[in-house]
Amino acid sequence: MLKLTPILLAIGYALVMYQFSAWRTARELDARSTELADPRLRGLMERMAHALGVERIRVHIYEVAPVNGLAAPDGRIFLTRGFYDKYRAGEVTGEELASVIAHELGHVALGHARRRMIDFSGQNAVRVVLATVLGRFIPGVGVWIANLLAGLLAARLSRQDEYEADAYAAALMTKAGLGTGPQKSLFIKLEGLTGLGGRGMPAWMMSHPKTADRVRAIEALEARWAAQLPQE
Repeated sequence: MLKLTPILLAIGYALVMYQFSAWRTARELDARSTELADPRLRGLMERMAHALGVERIRVHIYEVAPVNGLAAPDGRIFLTRGFYDKYRAGEVTGEELASVIAHELGHVALGHARRRMIDFSGQNAVRVVLATVLGRFIPGVGVWIANLLAGLLAARLSRQDEYEADAYAAALMTKAGLGTGPQKSLFIKLEGLTGLGGRGMPAWMMSHPKTADRVRAIEALEARWAAQLPQE
């Protein structure tokens, strides 16, 4: 039992920190966001809501400059002011912004926030075990290696979540009659809009898949759906 104590403490600490982070994020979002009121975007959200069989999809504008969309731990969907401004300036279409909302809905529907909490706790335990074991053989470097390996695991799990949310968004956009075109075109634009294309970074270190890989994954889905259609 004593041998397991550090691991249990690491898991407990990770759970507490995750809950604290979620609470702090919710307070920040409450203080700096308002519900989206754009008529055109709300019309697109109504089409997605109809496809999902729900009365309404609520989206909020988070008053920060970076271009991003996010699903809060409590299930709310947000677009940043920076992203909305790109839409107002004509750099992003309404349908492309709708694909962001569909992607974030995917994170919520697939329970990614809860999964991240479990993963974060597990990664913290793995980090403690690796640091302890490696520290015996490589003093002074073991902790660094343990942190690197835990980070690589976190990046891999994050990329998996992104692929899953992309697939959910592709299905929802298709069912709503919007198609996957806006989703794929936005991926291509995002590197320029965010300045975070991951150029020069190995794919296995990135928290999001590369643009070309995301587009290929959606096209593979479309091919699979087409193959399932009844032949005339």
